[in-house]
Amino acid sequence: MDKKQIHRELQFKAMRSSGAGGQHVNKVSSKVELTFHISTSQGLSDREKQRILLKLQSRLTQDGALILQCDEARSQHRNKDLVVKRFFDMLKNALIIPKKRKATKPTKTSKEKRLKSKKKTAEKKISRKRPDLGN
Repeated sequence: MDKKQIHRELQFKAMRSSGAGGQHVNKVSSKVELTFHISTSQGLSDREKQRILLKLQSRLTQDGALILQCDEARSQHRNKDLVVKRFFDMLKNALIIPKKRKATKPTKTSKEKRLKSKKKTAEKKISRKRPDLGN
């Protein structure tokens, strides 16, 4: 993954934020929208592209673009920094390959512990029964 190349391929669009904020919100375009086309990127290898397309499938548009928005801060520059950071975190997490689980057998101690606890529970339940008066 070539961060500099990917950063060059990002497309930004500024727009007005929604929500409360008075007149400031109505005249300042502080919301930032980031668009990244995964399939046409030169900063990612084919293997990385496949992995990202698979992992982020639910977040992509029909043409394979990833769109993120940020309107947390009042400043357009701050929102741009936040959305870029969030984008690279998302890419990094999508590229992580989980470790394969190795099947292991339970240890002798764990087996004994389990049986001991079962025995204890059984005895507890037996002690709750009504006594048999032998009639």
